[in-house]
Amino acid sequence: MSKLKIAVQKSGRLHDNSIKLLKDCGIVIDNGKDQLKAPAGNFPMEILFLRNGDIPQYLEDGVVDAAIIGENVLIEKPNKAEVVQKLGFSRCRVSLAVPKSVAYAGAEYFNGKKIATSYPYTLQSYLDRAGVKAEIHVISGSVEIAPNIGLADGICDIVSSGSTLFKNGLKEVASILKSEAVLAKSGKIGTDTNEILERLLFRIRAVLGAKNTKYILMNVPNEKIEEVSGLLPVLKSPTVMPLKQKGWSSLHTVIKEDTFWEVIDKLKAAGAEGILTIPIGKVVL
Repeated sequence: MSKLKIAVQKSGRLHDNSIKLLKDCGIVIDNGKDQLKAPAGNFPMEILFLRNGDIPQYLEDGVVDAAIIGENVLIEKPNKAEVVQKLGFSRCRVSLAVPKSVAYAGAEYFNGKKIATSYPYTLQSYLDRAGVKAEIHVISGSVEIAPNIGLADGICDIVSSGSTLFKNGLKEVASILKSEAVLAKSGKIGTDTNEILERLLFRIRAVLGAKNTKYILMNVPNEKIEEVSGLLPVLKSPTVMPLKQKGWSSLHTVIKEDTFWEVIDKLKAAGAEGILTIPIGKVVL
């Protein structure tokens, strides 16, 4: 029987979020401490725990069928892997930073300057678009120290909160790439394993859909049902149930998290009362 081989980061925040996502999909992972490969106990899948920077090559070679990886890593190491789903966690950006004392006026500041980075491809692509010619100094790890020891005039690195830059006397001056975790598949994935990947993707989308929505219940005067229903961004149509109190009904539906407060204000203005929201475990479309 075919098994889907999926790579995840060996350790770190992306690893933890990846494992949580798989477990939220109902997948039991039989892994012990320091294991580099672990089977799923209830799904035709094996998880390989790899160094983040090695995963693109594994995808390219078809050693793994799919991977949960930072989009920035795929962009930095171009290959034929296809992003099939953005996952919404481990968000970050690749940014340029310079010493706080520098009066930065734009990308042209870097003309003729040295930039230290672990992302030379991403940086060079940005410099080419900006028409800037700079010397790229490739280093791995501790990029933030480069300006302080005279190795570079600025850096290009991953930024999440910006606290590391601040601690090293740097300031972020330009964001050149926004990234998040993605599910990517190899260009060499087989037909059988691709079918397994589609089953996994179905579960992932159900989990992600639940995170972005809430189940909502409200009491509405019967004469206001049509008006209130028109305000609801629902999957198909709201469920309407009569209340014991004559002339009133309860409406049940699903609402998106990012429009929640805007819609709630409109519902109240239209006559809805006793509005209650409930977290959703999964959304299966």
